[in-house]
Amino acid sequence: MSDSRTREHASSASAVSRRQFASVLGATAAGGAATVRASGAPSKAAEWVTLGKSGVRVTRLAQGTGFNGGGRSSEHTRIGMRAFTSMVRRDIDLGVTFMDTADLYGSHQYLRRALDGVPREKYTVMTKIWPRTEYWNAYSGGARAEVDRFRKELNTDFLEIVLLHCMMNDQWAQDFARGMDELNELKAKGIVKAVGVSCHDFGALKIACASPWVDVILARINHVGKAAHMDASVEEVVPHLKQAKASGKGIIGMKIFGAGRISKPEERDASLRFVFRNGLVDAVTIGMLSEAEIDDTVSRIDKTLAG
Repeated sequence: MSDSRTREHASSASAVSRRQFASVLGATAAGGAATVRASGAPSKAAEWVTLGKSGVRVTRLAQGTGFNGGGRSSEHTRIGMRAFTSMVRRDIDLGVTFMDTADLYGSHQYLRRALDGVPREKYTVMTKIWPRTEYWNAYSGGARAEVDRFRKELNTDFLEIVLLHCMMNDQWAQDFARGMDELNELKAKGIVKAVGVSCHDFGALKIACASPWVDVILARINHVGKAAHMDASVEEVVPHLKQAKASGKGIIGMKIFGAGRISKPEERDASLRFVFRNGLVDAVTIGMLSEAEIDDTVSRIDKTLAG
């Protein structure tokens, strides 16, 4: 599938500049070296980390693409292809090569265009299956059909991380057993490298933290708690994340800025300090919507991890 990428999208908006290619190709093949920013300092946000025992390597910061997402649309797709591409190219330029997408967001084909020309081994994709039938989605009941479609939409032979999206209760392992089984089959074939869930409920999170099936958890975490879109209080959530991380699960934090509720600069810094300095996550996904927001977030993470 990857052979068709350049032929299909040869527009100037998706052409990678020499500077951007130098940024991407300057990393080691294993993704171990931090990208050097214009200031000459290596970016901590662009350092590659391994997600638990999964072996999947990602940059510490992921570009989220689903702010206010639903029905295959989000604030990220609504800014249009040109702005979306510019945003992703800024990520690449800074070495942020972990891309967080989902069927729900409608951002697969936007990412396909924005990453046109970037070598596949130089970026990582996390996507999510919406395991429910909705007005916009005819769920197959499993995972094979969804993953096959996702690979076509993203123009890739494999996906590093596939999650069951938005687990809302502690029965998800029973409710979505077929999807779990099919994801296991795809992982055995190397089509998917790691599997897991995104959690929007404390009961669901507790099951995910204890489940041997789960490689990766996408968890809502910040220093505020339920008032900033966490599933429970900070005191309740933290022990489960620590347990999961200690057992070898990869933990990716979301809602670090509380879906916009944590807006003051000093509070954003406090949240980043909390999640990183307490070792609660391997990486974070943040729905940055512009080059300026990307620059600001990278700078804040760099400051957090340098202090």
